[in-house]
Amino acid sequence: MKRPIRYSRAFKLQAVREVESGEVCVADVERKYGIRGHETVMKWVRRYGSGRYGKVIRVETPDEINELKRLRGELQRTKEALADLHLELVLEKAYLAEACQRMDQSVEAFKKKHDGQPRIGPGKRSRK
Repeated sequence: MKRPIRYSRAFKLQAVREVESGEVCVADVERKYGIRGHETVMKWVRRYGSGRYGKVIRVETPDEINELKRLRGELQRTKEALADLHLELVLEKAYLAEACQRMDQSVEAFKKKHDGQPRIGPGKRSRK
C-alpha cells in the first residue's frame, strides 16, 4: 500500500500560480511534479486560486430559474407541513398520556388493550 503524499501549502500555491499564469495547464503541472491524483491540482486551483481559472460557471435559462424557485417553495411548504404534523403528534401523545394518567392506566396498557382501533358506537370495537 502506498503512503499518501502530503503537500505543503507553499507547494500548492506554487502549482496554482503556474496554472493561473497560463503558461502550463493542470495536466502539465501534475506531470512536472509527479502528482498522481488527476483532480488534485484542480482542487488546489479552486481552493487557493484567484478565481480566474477553474471556477464552474452555471448558466441557467429563465425556465430553470423559475423551476428552482418553485421547487424551493414546495420544499419550504413541505417542511412546514412536516413541522405541523410533528407538533400535532407531540400534542396527541401528551393528550393520551394525560388521559391515561386520569384513568390511572399506563399508555402502554391502554394501547395494548385497544389495539389502536377506533370504536364504533358505545362499547363496540370495529372488526376488519
